[in-house]
Amino acid sequence: MASPTRETPAKSRPRQKRGEGQWALGYREPLNPNERSKKDDNPLNARGRIENIYARGGFDSIDPGDLRGRFRWFGLYTQRKEGIDGGRTATLEPEELDARYFMMRVRLDGGMLTTQQLAVLAEISQTHARGTADITDRQNIQYHWIRIEDVPTIWQKLENAGMTTMEACGDSPRVILGSPVAGIAADEIIDGTPAIEEIKRRYIGDPQYANLPRKFKTAISGQQDVAHEIHDVAFVGVNHPEHGPGFDVWVGGGLSTNPMIGQRLGAWVPRDEVPDVWEGVISVFRDYGYRRLRSRARIKFLVKDWGAAKFREVLEEKYLKRPLLDGPAPDVPPAPIDHIGVHRQVDGKFYVGAAPVAGRVNGETLLAVAKAAERAGSERVRLTPQQKLVVLDVPETEVPGLETELAELGLHTKPSPWRRSVMACTGLEFCKLAIVETKARAQALVTDLEKRLADVQGDLENPVSVHLNGCPNSCARIQTADIGLKGQIVTDAGGRQVEGFQVHLGGGLGLDAGFGRKLRGHKVVADELVEYVERVVRAYLDGREPGERFAQWVGRADESLLQ
Repeated sequence: MASPTRETPAKSRPRQKRGEGQWALGYREPLNPNERSKKDDNPLNARGRIENIYARGGFDSIDPGDLRGRFRWFGLYTQRKEGIDGGRTATLEPEELDARYFMMRVRLDGGMLTTQQLAVLAEISQTHARGTADITDRQNIQYHWIRIEDVPTIWQKLENAGMTTMEACGDSPRVILGSPVAGIAADEIIDGTPAIEEIKRRYIGDPQYANLPRKFKTAISGQQDVAHEIHDVAFVGVNHPEHGPGFDVWVGGGLSTNPMIGQRLGAWVPRDEVPDVWEGVISVFRDYGYRRLRSRARIKFLVKDWGAAKFREVLEEKYLKRPLLDGPAPDVPPAPIDHIGVHRQVDGKFYVGAAPVAGRVNGETLLAVAKAAERAGSERVRLTPQQKLVVLDVPETEVPGLETELAELGLHTKPSPWRRSVMACTGLEFCKLAIVETKARAQALVTDLEKRLADVQGDLENPVSVHLNGCPNSCARIQTADIGLKGQIVTDAGGRQVEGFQVHLGGGLGLDAGFGRKLRGHKVVADELVEYVERVVRAYLDGREPGERFAQWVGRADESLLQ
């Protein structure tokens, strides 16, 4: 009798890769609620409803799809309801976290302001925002306590003065970072201002670019003062050996929970072609970006999967219809550029950079700055990507008086290393995503460090940057700080759940571009934060080699010195 035979198992079919919602590959049907909302109605249409329905009917008349979605295209987010602690952030529904007031971002591309515009921003703060007006690390002004009834009036005041909230938030091309000293800095390779202005004129508010997979951040500068390594697209000033000053193109940078340093395309672009290349890059993102999962919808994930060479190939062949010129990498500056202090301009006048603590100012301060600048002969003010403020075009004879007036407002031109380098996000005070307080804690931290480390302040050739973030999203760039602090609820020595921070050390941009070390399992209780920072800074000063930067020391230090 023949022995029974065994059936040969069928070969398993290779698992088909799930579509990522890329429009260029035919995935047009929305794959998540955010994409459905944008397909149901272009977010730019929300303005008409704000002006004609919601401002008249009040908060209760607002459609939820506009309230928690399309409003963002006009710089509006609901702010956090008072009295909700950070431990409840992830446990409540959006409507339980919503206050009946809004955060509003005013879009200020390149941080550019006249003193007249600054006075308008101050008046809006005092009249409509309970005096709030923070300088953000996106060169925006950010208000709180905005009522929906007041939004059309605020828009009218802004637009009459040449400002806007258009696409300050949302899945759109957000504010373009630019050098605060464009056109006047002695060490600038090329002025990026004309390119910024042309992009604004052509593309901001255009429905073709108002439905992106997620937000799109741009930086354009003739020097490396805009954190170009962590932008979706960046144009960095560089001299081409044959063609002269132009821009090196970077794509795919970003932070949050999956930080990535941008990649060079190896392409040199003259200034008048920057808007065309920008349009090509944003179009690649719009058409090929991943729309299925919000967590993978930034351009950095596409660049990581494709690589810079393929991205450049698609950009050139499908969008620009021409090759780009190859170009050199820009030289990396020896230290971070923040424009604090007094500096000579190319025209012989001076610019004066001053440091509020973590961008926290108010309407009264902004108005006083506008008046002080005008008394000093200036009509131009700039906001910086480090949450600071710069007055341009000051005659040499007026510099001392301006410095004195700014210092009286709490804006120091010779700040301590801690005041100079601290950054903080909005935090628990107003943000619905936050877990811990940040702005007030940054102020207290600076004050305490100025006292506790006064004896070694002169030993810090470069300030040790301390950045505080209220949640994992890294709005305050914690992964690229010397000491980055990510807010969490932690357990203290007594077993209580309290505010605290996960610690990142030794991150940086420029020479130290990278994300440093995250100490496994190491968290600091908020009440012990100043002692922790003091301990690590003193360990660095005691153990560093001559000329060694903080990030370099962290990279080789024993972990026991970092805890």
